[in-house]
Amino acid sequence: SIPRMTRGRAISSKEKWCTEMARKSHLALLLFSVLLVGCSAEPPEPQEITLATTTSTQDSGLLDVLLPAFEQESGIKVKVVAVGSGQALELGRRGDADVLLTHSPEAETKFMSEGWGTKRLAVMHNDFVVLGPAKDSAGIKSSRTASEAFKLIADARSTFVSRGDESGTHQKELNVWKKAGIVPAGDWYIRAGTGMAQALRMAHEKEAYLLCDRATYLALKKEVQLDVLLEGDELLLNRYSVIIVSPEKHPHVHVKGANRWADFLVSSGGQKSIGDFGTDRYGQSLFVPDATAAKS
Repeated sequence: SIPRMTRGRAISSKEKWCTEMARKSHLALLLFSVLLVGCSAEPPEPQEITLATTTSTQDSGLLDVLLPAFEQESGIKVKVVAVGSGQALELGRRGDADVLLTHSPEAETKFMSEGWGTKRLAVMHNDFVVLGPAKDSAGIKSSRTASEAFKLIADARSTFVSRGDESGTHQKELNVWKKAGIVPAGDWYIRAGTGMAQALRMAHEKEAYLLCDRATYLALKKEVQLDVLLEGDELLLNRYSVIIVSPEKHPHVHVKGANRWADFLVSSGGQKSIGDFGTDRYGQSLFVPDATAAKS
């Protein structure tokens, strides 16, 4: 064959081979450099994360204190979706939230065992109280336990408003009915299908009984004419946990930002803010810090 000419001379086969090998080596080095940078670079800090949480953290006003402090510290905005705990956990399953703050321990344990979350930490607790009109037509004020009070309400067919929304509060209520050996049904048992604040207002309007978290009740106490008729039952403890949604299930979740939020909640500063919340307005803390009891 006739050698190709360049600048007046023929290019030998050896020169062509050397040129091709140099080109391939350059491409290989370039590709390796790109891969090395891609593997070593940390994911960028998210500008916003989505928090799915129970309505009680919003209705009580706690998020109004925690979110500005976190956003100022981290530079990360938090989009809040306030629903029942059951719905919040479902948002996590669908990958529609990066981090959860819920109060439904049994459902949370199931969520973690199924691999939907990578980390679950105890954050705080308060308690549920049984509310009702001062006249107390069912006579529950002398009851020793929540299940005994619920049985009296059912026997008297006194109006009872249930959240009825698969929230942590609703699940707690169902546990009390179960312990009382009662499946509530009838005109006296109203399923609101709403958040805590709306259910509380409905119970006020209907002069009904209601299971409510103490924080929401104290926050809205001036708006309703309902009294705490039963409290202190161990069964009525109300524990909150923060859960990081698994990136293995949903690779798009902002794990770094979610972890920043979780770390903030269990930090000394976050726990102090939680413990102080409500003392100036209600004379008592609405939540008790719980971060020492980590769960996973």
